Amino acid sequence: MALKKDKIFNSKDLIAYFLVAGTGAVIQLVSSSLIQDWFGISWSDSIIPSYMVGFVVGFVLTKLFAFDARRSNQTRREMIKFFMVALISLGVTKIFTVGSFELATSYFGLGIYEVKIPFAKKAVNVTEMGSYLVGMGFSFVSNYILHKTFTFKSTGFYNRLKILIR
Repeated sequence: MALKKDKIFNSKDLIAYFLVAGTGAVIQLVSSSLIQDWFGISWSDSIIPSYMVGFVVGFVLTKLFAFDARRSNQTRREMIKFFMVALISLGVTKIFTVGSFELATSYFGLGIYEVKIPFAKKAVNVTEMGSYLVGMGFSFVSNYILHKTFTFKSTGFYNRLKILIR
């Protein structure tokens, strides 16, 4: 009798994760803008604090909706693994955001394009926003794979980590 293997890219989990990650992305973009306004820092310096805001919201939404782990009774374990994946993802987001901006402006010679949104106080820098979305896109892919195969799956890693720490 063959065991049914859990596919990494099944449509139910992928759609649920896309909706959850999309919500997190909107929260991250809004918090990035607010952090820039409130603290007067650059868009690239706002990536890390806005990512941390999205991290908290992301864990709750991912656990409850994306991978059907709301009744796993392993929240502490999942939270530690989620944090580890988030650190990797933060690096992916920062590297691909800044890298794509540098690539677009320095290598391809694209300018800084701004669009004024009606009723907004400031214009949106489309070049920065596009670069941010590139970074978030790469982060989405790495997050999905790592959360599906590591965070919300019993791998034995958490137990080995507890033994190592003791």
